[in-house]
Amino acid sequence: MVVFAGQGDARRSMELLWGPRVVAPRTGPGPKPGLSVEAIVAAAIDIADAEGMAALSMRAVGERLGRTAMALYTYVPGKTELVDLMYDRTLGELPSSFPVTSGWRAAAFSLADALWDLHLRHPWLLQVSPARPVLGPGEFHVQETLLSVLASTGLPLSRVRWVVAALFNIVRGSVQAAAESRQAARETGQSEEDWWYARSALLGELAPDLPARFPTVARLGEAGEYEAAGSEEPYLEREARLSFEAGLELLLDGVEAAIVKASGPR
Repeated sequence: MVVFAGQGDARRSMELLWGPRVVAPRTGPGPKPGLSVEAIVAAAIDIADAEGMAALSMRAVGERLGRTAMALYTYVPGKTELVDLMYDRTLGELPSSFPVTSGWRAAAFSLADALWDLHLRHPWLLQVSPARPVLGPGEFHVQETLLSVLASTGLPLSRVRWVVAALFNIVRGSVQAAAESRQAARETGQSEEDWWYARSALLGELAPDLPARFPTVARLGEAGEYEAAGSEEPYLEREARLSFEAGLELLLDGVEAAIVKASGPR
C-alpha cells in the first residue's frame, strides 16, 4: 500500500510538526489528560513497526494507550495528520553528524548506511510516498545532513542536490527489496529458501531450455554470482544489500569524476 503524507489540515499538521501543541487544562470534574502528542506518535510508530501501516488506526493507537480513539482527537486531528508526525519524527532519528575528516566519500558511505538501517528498523517508511513531502523538521534534518556531507565535495550546490536525490533513491530502492523479503517470510509463513527451492526445481523441469533462451542470465549463474557460501542472510536481502553497495560505489565514482572535471586541466 502507498500512503500519501500531507493530506490532512495543512495548518494543523504544520503546527504539530513545528511546535508543541498547548492544550488548555480541563476545568471540569474528572482526571486531567494523561496523553500527549509525543505519546500518541510513539504508540503509532510502535504499531507500524510491528504490523505495518495497514494496522494503523486511531482506534488501534487508542487501545495501545488504554484510551478510546475519541480521546486522541484532542491532541491529533486524525490519522492523516498522525502519519505526517510519525514519518517526520522517525526521519529525525538519523544521526546528524557524519564527520568528513576521513574524506567526503567515507562520510557519504556512513550516511547511506545509517539511512539503510533507519529504513530497515521502520520499514513502513517505504510505504509513505515522497511525492508529497511532510515539510517537517525531521525531513529538513535529513536533507540538511545529506547536503552538508556532499557539499564538502566542493561541487556547486546546484549539482549536489541531484547527487543527494540519487543517493536517497539508491538507498530507498534497495532497502525496499530487503524489507519486503522479511515481510514476505513473515506474512506467508514460508521461508525464502523454501520458496526458491520449490520453484527452482520446477523451473528446471518445465523450462529445460532456459540457458539457451536466456544465455546471459545463465552465464551469470554459472559464474557463481548467485552463490554466497556460508551466508545465513536470505538471498533477496543479501542481493539488496549488494545492489545498494554497488550502486552507491558507482554514484560516488561519478561524483569523483565530476570533481576532477570541475577542477580543470592540471
